[in-house]
Amino acid sequence: MLSELELIERIRRMARFKDALSLGIGDDCAIYRPRAREELLFTTDQMIEGVHFLADHKPRDIGARALARSLSDIAAMGGTPRFCLVSLAVPPNHDRWIDAFYRGLLTVGNRYKTALAGGDLSHAEKIYCDVMVCGSIARGKALRRDGARAGDSIYVSGKLGKPWDRPIQPRLTLGRQLVGRATSCMDISDGLSLDLHRLCIASGVAAELDRIPIAPGSTLDRAFNGGEDYELLFTLPAKRRAPRGTIRIGKIVRGTPGEIRFEGRAIEPRGYDHFRK
Repeated sequence: MLSELELIERIRRMARFKDALSLGIGDDCAIYRPRAREELLFTTDQMIEGVHFLADHKPRDIGARALARSLSDIAAMGGTPRFCLVSLAVPPNHDRWIDAFYRGLLTVGNRYKTALAGGDLSHAEKIYCDVMVCGSIARGKALRRDGARAGDSIYVSGKLGKPWDRPIQPRLTLGRQLVGRATSCMDISDGLSLDLHRLCIASGVAAELDRIPIAPGSTLDRAFNGGEDYELLFTLPAKRRAPRGTIRIGKIVRGTPGEIRFEGRAIEPRGYDHFRK
C-alpha cells in the first residue's frame, strides 16, 4: 500500500495539463492568474458511495462523472472551465481504485482543458469525493436563472430521462453560444420539474409546457422527475432563433412564481431532493 505522499506524486505526474495555472500540485495552494476583465465562476459537487454510485461501479467512470457534473454547472453559466480541485476519501487498500478514478477524471479534464490543480486525499469507511471547478467568463456576461420574462420560449439541449450510467457530455459549447442571447439558463441535474420550478422561482414567473422530449426507453415521469440528465434548460426571447439541435418545450408566462403547467394541468416539482422523503 502506497503512502499519501507517494499517491500524491503519482497523481501529480498524471495531471500534466497546467496551461491555466501559474502553480499546480505540489505546494500548499495552486496559483491561478485571472485574465483582464474576467470574472471567475466557482462550483462544487459531491459524489458519495451509496448515494450517487455503488461500490461495484467502475472507478474510471466515477472519476469521469465526478468532474463532468461540475463542468455542467460551468456550461450553465456560459463559462469556460480553467481548473479543478478534487478531495477524495477511500477505504484502505484502494491504490488501484485511486489510479483508475483519476485516469477517468483526467480524461475528461484533458478533453475540456480543465487542469487538476490539487485537492486532498483521506481515509474513510466509504468512498467520498468532492470536485470544485473554477471557470471564467467575460465580466458581466454570466448566464443566470433570474432573467426569464413572460413571453420567452423555453428550451432544453436534448432528450430527458436518460439512464444514470450514460456518460455526461457537459454542454460547454452551447453554454458559450447562449451568452448574450439567453435570458436565463441552468443545467438539469435534479429533473425538469424541479429545476424548471427553481428557474421560475428565481425569475418570478410561471411556465406552460407543450412538449417533453423523452429519451429512448424512458418514460414521461422519468423525463419530468428523474435526475442526472445534465442537459441545459434555457429561455430565449420569442423571436430569437435557438441554436441548432435544441428543443423548444414551452413558454414563460405570468403567474404564481414557480408554477408549471403541462397539457392544462399543474405539475408538482418532484425531481430529486436529497432531503425530501
